[in-house]
Amino acid sequence: MKELAISLSRMLLSWLVIQTLVALAFLWTLKTHHRNSLPDEQLPKTAVILCLRGSDPFLPNCLESLLQQNYPRYDLKIIIDNREDPAWKIASETIAALGATNVQISPLSIRRYNCSLKCSSIVQAVSELDESYKVVALVDADAVVHPSWLRELVSPLADPTVGATTGNRWYLPTGKYWGSLVRYFWNSSAVVQMSLYRIPWGGSLALKTDVIYETELLERWARSYADDTIIPKVLANYGFQLKFVPSLLILNCEECNLPRLFDWMKRQMLSSRLYHPQWWAVIADALQTVLLPNLLLVLSIAALWTQQWDTATLAFASYGSYIVALLLLAIALEIGAKPIIQHNAKVKTKLSPATIIRMLFGIPLTHWFYGLALLLSFWMPKVTWRGVTYQIKGPWHIRLIQYRPYQKLDQPIDSKVSL
Repeated sequence: MKELAISLSRMLLSWLVIQTLVALAFLWTLKTHHRNSLPDEQLPKTAVILCLRGSDPFLPNCLESLLQQNYPRYDLKIIIDNREDPAWKIASETIAALGATNVQISPLSIRRYNCSLKCSSIVQAVSELDESYKVVALVDADAVVHPSWLRELVSPLADPTVGATTGNRWYLPTGKYWGSLVRYFWNSSAVVQMSLYRIPWGGSLALKTDVIYETELLERWARSYADDTIIPKVLANYGFQLKFVPSLLILNCEECNLPRLFDWMKRQMLSSRLYHPQWWAVIADALQTVLLPNLLLVLSIAALWTQQWDTATLAFASYGSYIVALLLLAIALEIGAKPIIQHNAKVKTKLSPATIIRMLFGIPLTHWFYGLALLLSFWMPKVTWRGVTYQIKGPWHIRLIQYRPYQKLDQPIDSKVSL
């Protein structure tokens, strides 16, 4: 048993070295990136598409930020599930209060039954654009963006080899729910991976309109469950690149309890299983990140039970050291992202000793939730989100089997909890 503990400890140490190098490379990307933007006359006319179903906690803030961009020519196209949806009233009131004229609200007119509602909305919005729009930007209702967001997102598209650009979201580790903390850890790791594999986030994404039509992306969206994970492979097939813009880390202040978090994680893993171009790498990462340390934890308990004190000490010391090392990596990532977050959101974040101690216990919890969500994603014939149920038979065999309009009763009791 001691030999097994030594072998597992060495494997875990090797994996930790790899994780550290990848995290350091990401931090270097954040540190060396400079905000670059084209002058007004070189910025193409852009359509910003926002698809809504339900009133997200910070929807008014999102709308205000989108309508106050320092971008010369852009229009906000809002597609809402139906006119009775709570988001319709919020959007109408926000637009009226700002007196915005570069915005259009439309209901989802064709509810496709072989893709997600969001993909249906995107297909509708893009199909209605005239030829003057050279760029399409997608944004989610949980993104409260800074004034230069669109300018920074579109500017790299001037490179003819770049077909799409993306940012990513960043959560706070200081929420009051354990779900918020687990989501923070999972997402910070995901941001690093998405940067490495060039996987876009649909909440802050821009594509050249010509690229959308050249790659037949509209037809793919019309048969897809996800709108963003499918993009890298499609672009690569046509020789285009996807560029991650480090300055576009968008702070998300929503809260999340554990039950809602678990459903969210399962949906994220399902999307990855269906469309991630390096799904095998996600599996390998999970085995190393989740299975290895927990095998050591189980081994330490078994050694204690059989009174093998040396083995128990070695196994638990390796497990504990790994958790502490991950905590230090998380703190380093938070420090690295902090200047960007503070510049974009004007929010000061501080890791208090109490928060750090809570984070230490949150890491094992994140591993357990992540491992279980990944495992269950292999057996998800159906997925339900915001009152809509889809049947999943394959990446391009999606069926909307149950629909009802979103109702106020679907809202969480806590107004800051994500839907």
